Amino acid sequence: MTIDGALRWLPDWAASLIILTMLFLIGLGLHRLVFTAATRIVAERDLFWRSLVARSRRPLRLLILCLALSFGATIAPLTGDQAELIRHVLLIAFILVTAWIAKTTLHIWMTVYLRRFKLDAEDNLLARKHVTQSRIMERIAGLLIILLAASACLMTFPAVQQYGVSLLASAGVAGIVLGLALQPILKNLVAGIQLAITQPIRLDDALLVEGEWGNVEEITATYVVVKLWDWRRMVLPLSYFIETPFQNWTRETASLIGTVMIYLDYSVPVDRIRAKAEEIARASPLWDGQVINVAVTDLKPETVEIRVLCSASNAGRAFDLRCEMREKLVAYVAEAYPAALPRLRAELRDGQDARQAPRAAAMAR
Repeated sequence: MTIDGALRWLPDWAASLIILTMLFLIGLGLHRLVFTAATRIVAERDLFWRSLVARSRRPLRLLILCLALSFGATIAPLTGDQAELIRHVLLIAFILVTAWIAKTTLHIWMTVYLRRFKLDAEDNLLARKHVTQSRIMERIAGLLIILLAASACLMTFPAVQQYGVSLLASAGVAGIVLGLALQPILKNLVAGIQLAITQPIRLDDALLVEGEWGNVEEITATYVVVKLWDWRRMVLPLSYFIETPFQNWTRETASLIGTVMIYLDYSVPVDRIRAKAEEIARASPLWDGQVINVAVTDLKPETVEIRVLCSASNAGRAFDLRCEMREKLVAYVAEAYPAALPRLRAELRDGQDARQAPRAAAMAR
């Protein structure tokens, strides 16, 4: 005797409710058995499969329930419209759960893949390259999965399906308006693909944009967040980094050469300044041991321009090393060669009383 025959004495709505409830409970039990078996199977496998099974518990339950209720709608004594409505709802649920599983699988695979790269390492250029590329592609793929799922759901409705077909066939004014409306989204989507492939910027890159210095903190599917040096956040669209010039201080390597400019009197012994700058660099933990150079780069009317170049492993260390170099060089000159500090000279004219010299100097200022 079939279930339908055993419940023939009940009204159709009651028999259908009992059948659907029974299959719902059977689906829950089947999900528990399948999930337990899958957990045991992947217990000895790598992290990806264990994470996939653990994160797929809820979408797997929804998938099994959709299949069970779909079978129930087939054997239950439903009218044609009722069965069609239930199957339509279950079809939409099946599309959504498929997209859910696809996004979960993509996220787990990307997380496991990125575990081998450490952004907090001293030399993290390779890590930043892979993490940036992977995260951009993950967001773009996730957006495409959502768009495909939404499109598939809408295409299950005959009216929307016919409208979509006629819109694609006509390619008229409505298509132009839709293209103009989606232009910013499509523009940033294409820019995201370009950024992932060419990588003009990566996570944690040191940038100079809009006259501000900061590090790339986050790259999404539509915008980039730059954490400025004073902890403010600058949010820029992805297309900005394709269309607008900017400075990337860590494009190929994180190491940078810092510049310190000092203006001293012509009487300063440059060789002593050079020896002191090298001593300061060697004693500083900020110096990376690569570049230290002192040169007279210009002559001003009252002073000479001395440029000190010193390198560091990243932009933050380079800035701190420049500050340390300025501070210690000024202190050294003030102590060892105070006469070499910049000063204003005044020449006494013939016959001018020496007591008027301070006044003349003040007027010259």
